[in-house]
Amino acid sequence: MGQKYDTNEDGPAREEYPTGWLVLAKNESAAKIVDALLDLPHHREFNQTELANMANVSRQSVANHRELLLDVGVIEQVQNTSRYRFNPESEVSKAIIQLDGAMNAAGPGADA
Repeated sequence: MGQKYDTNEDGPAREEYPTGWLVLAKNESAAKIVDALLDLPHHREFNQTELANMANVSRQSVANHRELLLDVGVIEQVQNTSRYRFNPESEVSKAIIQLDGAMNAAGPGADA
C-alpha cells in the first residue's frame, strides 16, 4: 500500500485516507461551527442562520456541513421544525467535548 499522505505542504493533506479528525475539521468553517457548538448550552435550539452568526461563517457554510454534523450525531434536528440542537450524548460529541477539556487543561493560549 502506498503512502497515505501528501508531504507537499502546498498539496492536499491526507485526502485519500483521512482520519476522522480531518473529516470533521478539514474545512475552517466546519471547525468554527463545532467551536460555536461547544459554547452553547447543551440542547439549546438554533436554526442555520443563528448557528452561522454564532460561528461567524456564512449560512451556506452551515448548510454545507449540516449533513455531516447530523450524520455523526453532533447535532440533531428538532422534530417537525427547521431547528437543530447540539447533541452532547453522541460518541463524536463526547470525544469533541473531551478534546476541548483536555486542550483547556493543557493550557495553550489562543495564540499558541
